[in-house]
Formats: sequence, structure tokens, C-alpha cells
Amino acid sequence: MAAAGTFEIKDLGPVRRLGFGAMRITGPGIWGEPADRDLARSVVRRAVDLGVDFIDTADSYGPAISEEIIAESLHPYPAGLRIATKAGLVRSGPNQWHPLGRPDYLRQQVELSLRRLRVDVIDLFQLHRIDPDVDRDDQFGVLRDLQDEGKVRALGLSQVSVDDIKAAQEVFTVATVQNRYNLTDRSSADVLAYAQTQGIGFIPWAPVSAGELARLGGPVDTIARRLSATPAQVALAWVLQTSPVMLPIPGTGSVEHLEDNLGAATLVLPDDAVAELDAA
Repeated sequence: MAAAGTFEIKDLGPVRRLGFGAMRITGPGIWGEPADRDLARSVVRRAVDLGVDFIDTADSYGPAISEEIIAESLHPYPAGLRIATKAGLVRSGPNQWHPLGRPDYLRQQVELSLRRLRVDVIDLFQLHRIDPDVDRDDQFGVLRDLQDEGKVRALGLSQVSVDDIKAAQEVFTVATVQNRYNLTDRSSADVLAYAQTQGIGFIPWAPVSAGELARLGGPVDTIARRLSATPAQVALAWVLQTSPVMLPIPGTGSVEHLEDNLGAATLVLPDDAVAELDAA
């Protein structure tokens, strides 16, 4: 894992650049219990055994179940492990997500995450979505207050625009931004560019997704065969090499897939492969 390098998250410290996303250790539709809770715990433990020191989760994964499994698997936490969580989306069923950013709700969810994760301070707390029905400055303000009270160390945002980041920076130090970014979805390229100028960690969600590019005989498959790698490793290596602020967090409920994903830490794509993927 060390081969992927490290990134210094503001107000938190250094983490290895290839982490683990704990969304898929829950049930189908990111809802309810996983089919095998023991397996879910083993995936989390294996990630840390392989050198992961940055895990990303959210109160809405389950809901609550992902945070509970992380604590069951790893508490008391090993030195240097950083756990990020989020709030701001509520669930009404499988694959259903609804923004809720009332300050009293966000404060409540931080308290519940502290309890479920069995910690006194959350390492990185992220606003999962900006609620369009609540003044965004009120949402940013409660995050700042929670940090001032010592309940969270660092603060981040998820699925935001450059304008949103600039507005938040007027209220608190934005340590990370978590937007969708992968080979087939580069719509947040402007956010990534801004994050790089500001030294903000960019956490791309769905980083392995390659769509048609990963088809048999397609560019990802061809490059993977040439480099004796897997398509997932190629997709992740491309994300890692796109910017030094990238912090991909591939998620899975399978130990086999986990080990495959984390193998990207040692894969260096040659310039011609990067150019081919950039153009694809």
C-alpha cells in the first residue's frame, strides 16, 4: 500500500492514497444486513492487514450497519488508522437517498456516528450532500461548530461544485471533497483541478467504474493484459496517476475483489497507456 504514496489531509495528517470504501459491506441496495456479517468483518480486517489506513463510510450505509461493522471488526483501532464518515442523506429503502441537511439533524447524526464507531472524535466528517431546501451556510456552520467543539478533526464535502467549495471555505477549512470520478465520468474535472490548487484531498467515488472501456478487447482490457494486471487495477492506477490529491476508496464485500483492487497500489501505467486511457 505504501507504493501508492501518501497525502496530507488538512487538520488530520497523512494517509495512504489508496483506501477502502465501506459502502458495500451492507445489504443489496446499500440497505440492511449483508448476507454474511462475518464475511463483511473479514473484508474490513483484511483491508487493514494489507496496509489500508483510510476507511470511508457513512451513517446512511445500511443505514448505520457499515459503521457498526467497522467498529466490530477493528475496535480498538490500530494506531494511524483514519475513519471518515458522512451525514446528510436519509434512506427510505434500498437505493433510495434523500438530502437532509438541517443543522439539528446533522448534529444528531454526528453523535450517533461517534457512538457506533466507538470513538470520542470523528477523524473526517463529510457533508454527504448539500440539502437544497436548507441554507447551505447553515449546514456549513454546524460543521464548523462540531469541529470547534472537538467532535470532529477534519471536514469535507461530497458531490459539490467549485462554487460550493469556495462558499464552504469562507466558513471552515475544506480538507476533502468526495465527487464521482472515474474513466467514464470526468464531469468533476473542474472540481479536481480546484482541489489540486487548494491542497484539498479528492476522494473519487465509484473509482473502478470503466463501463464500455473495460469490454473484452477494449482499451482497459488490452492494457491490463499487456501489463499482467486486471481491469480494476488499471482503472484505479489511472485514477491515482491523474492527480497527487486523488484518494480513491474502492469498495467491495469480497476479500478476493479487495485484494485485486489494492493491487493497484503497485501498478504504474506507462505514459502511452495513460495517454490511451485519457483519450478513450
